Amino acid sequence: MTRDRRLVAGLDLGSTKTCAVIAEVVGDLPRQPVAKVLGVGLAKNGGVRRGMVRDIDETARSVAAAMRDAERMAGAKVAALTCGIAGEHVSARSSPGVVAVSGDEITATDVARVNEVARAVSLGKDNELLHDIPQEYVVDQQRGISDPVGMTGTRLEVEMYLVTVQATAAQNLRKSVQRAGYRAADLVLEPLAASYAVLTDDERELGVALVEVGGGSTGVAVFHEGKIRHLASLRFAGAYLTTDVVQVLGVTQADAERLKERHGVAYKPLVDPSEMITLPSTPGQGARQAAREMLSEIIHQRLEEIFHMVDREFEKAGYGSGRLPAGVVLTGGTTHLPGMVELARDVFGVPVRAGAPEHGISGLVDSVQAPRYAVPAGLVLYAARRVAQGAAAGGGRGGSGVGGGARAQGAGVDRLFGPLKRWLQDFF
Repeated sequence: MTRDRRLVAGLDLGSTKTCAVIAEVVGDLPRQPVAKVLGVGLAKNGGVRRGMVRDIDETARSVAAAMRDAERMAGAKVAALTCGIAGEHVSARSSPGVVAVSGDEITATDVARVNEVARAVSLGKDNELLHDIPQEYVVDQQRGISDPVGMTGTRLEVEMYLVTVQATAAQNLRKSVQRAGYRAADLVLEPLAASYAVLTDDERELGVALVEVGGGSTGVAVFHEGKIRHLASLRFAGAYLTTDVVQVLGVTQADAERLKERHGVAYKPLVDPSEMITLPSTPGQGARQAAREMLSEIIHQRLEEIFHMVDREFEKAGYGSGRLPAGVVLTGGTTHLPGMVELARDVFGVPVRAGAPEHGISGLVDSVQAPRYAVPAGLVLYAARRVAQGAAAGGGRGGSGVGGGARAQGAGVDRLFGPLKRWLQDFF
């Protein structure tokens, strides 16, 4: 039965945990297919630091463990994974392109050519192109065009948004996945992946920022008029909260993580000043207690610093001072801390909400309805769009997806229309 099922899998390699989601594509609309969640797997991961694989064997072990649990829950095997990637090695910039229209009206070939011109720039040493996203097309100086095919004109321009990652970081991620027995079919920037699962079309149109506070990095993505306008990745994230707790309270890394999970509050005013918590201790330290307010203050100060850095990114992108009508959406593993939304509202001065996956998914929805699952849920939605648009599914081992003959037959067409197809796949 699995031979005919269109299965996709998303893999989020975090600094503390690896999360895998397996889903079945059950809708055929190219832009809005439905991903039916079948299985979810979680495993500890100590092989990734600040978005980069530092230990391939440890990361491969974590991937294998998470996928084993997800496949057991789904009752199906998958061969290829759509993987998230993040970290301070990610960079983005705009690149223009211009061509003369070849005939009386603009064709898909013209669009492919102008996209190719915009992408034909030097990426720098050891960089790999991750996404090429057209912001808008211009036909004979008429701006704001999203699809110029069929229009009359003589000059076609595009403003392309290029996202690059460090090539060695991407290669090490692929190696880890391969060593675990799978294939990395696609790499997707994590904030973009999360946006598929948590943002509405109205939010993207009005102006919204998605802030993904993970363990090793904080990703920022700003959307306006339906398009991605700014991307950034900050090195400070949840792991720094844990390090601060270690230094101030004199506990081990593991104990600091447990204290943060069980008693951590991101917004100090929410804590009762009289409440005490028991601190882990060595025989030499003896029994110890501390005010829960002290733990909250440590977390509050570091998160406030991170949010101020994010706010500077908004200013840099031209979206500061309340220029985000739809506000800020928080995702990522650190977002589960109580008080995150309240603290973010204080710093940003705009509406803030926590973003849990709720758009385009069905099946075991309860298993992924938390901000920490925004990235893996978004990854399966990204993969589902590829499948719905006729791309290779990379699904069930031994059967699902587009056949090799069909891929070979379509290779020439892919070379011609590849950039346009990538745009449709990204669709921001």
